Amino acid sequence: MIIEKWQKLASKYLVSEKWATLRVDEVKLPDGVVKNDYYVLEYPNWVNAIALTAEGKILMVRQYRHAADIVSLEVPGGVMDGDEAPEYAIKRELLEETGYSFKTCKLVAELYPNPATANNITFTYLLTGGEKTHEQNLDEHEILNVEEYTVDEVKQLIKENKIAQALHVAALCYGLAELENL
Repeated sequence: MIIEKWQKLASKYLVSEKWATLRVDEVKLPDGVVKNDYYVLEYPNWVNAIALTAEGKILMVRQYRHAADIVSLEVPGGVMDGDEAPEYAIKRELLEETGYSFKTCKLVAELYPNPATANNITFTYLLTGGEKTHEQNLDEHEILNVEEYTVDEVKQLIKENKIAQALHVAALCYGLAELENL
C-alpha cells in the first residue's frame, strides 16, 4: 500500500510566540475525508551533542525543567537561532553551556521530536577532542551544572532510566553507536 501525503487546504494561527506557535489546519486525507481541526505545534529546530572531551569523557548537563518539574540529566544543546546552520548552532551551544571547544564535529542523526503534532527537527552531533577554552555564558534564566561521564557510565545511566529526556537518550544511542565505529 502506498502512503500518500495529506493536502493542506487552510491554516489558521491560534498562538504565535517566540518559542512556540500553534496552528490549526484543515486537511484533506487521501480517501477524500476533510478534517478541519488538525493541530500543529511549530517550534524552532534544535541541536544536541554527544560531546567527548580529549580525555574521552562525555559531557552532560543537569538542569531544572519546569514543564515536567524535574531536575534532568541531559546532553548539551538547545534552540537554533533563526537561519543559523545546525553545525554552527551546536558549537555555539556547547561553548555557551559548557565552555568547551571541539576538534571534530559530525552529524549523526536528524530526529523529529514528535512528527504527529510538531514540525521541528533535532540535529544530533558527535563532537570529539573537547577542551575547556571559555567560561560558561548561559542564557538569562539558564542554570545548569556540567558533568563528565565515561562511556560505560552513560550506558549504565541509560539502562537505569536516569536520563528522562527521550531525544537525548536517542542522541546518546546514535552517538554511542558511532563511537563504536571509530
